[in-house]
Amino acid sequence: MIEHHLFVCNHQKSGVGDDVAKALKAELKLQGLKTFVSRGQKAHNRVQTCNCLDLCKNCKKGAGAAVVIYPEGVFYGNVRPKDAVRLVHEHLGLGRPLTDLLLSIKK
Repeated sequence: MIEHHLFVCNHQKSGVGDDVAKALKAELKLQGLKTFVSRGQKAHNRVQTCNCLDLCKNCKKGAGAAVVIYPEGVFYGNVRPKDAVRLVHEHLGLGRPLTDLLLSIKK
């Protein structure tokens, strides 16, 4: 069972998306949230890069990458590798989104 699926955009910014994905994967392991037992079943959190999340107009101003977390559909912008510790602990571990990185999606 996949508990959360994180998609990290690596299209717009040179290398930062790949660095964010690597940092998130490392933090999942360090915090014991890559594979764990939830509601009596083996669960996983997965991170993968993707070519485009179509969020450039919402997050161009920062030096970080865009990230979306499913199943909640929470969108983050300007995420940097240093944010991985907080994102994994707060959002994935405690269920509290990081308000300072949340994107308000403009259509």
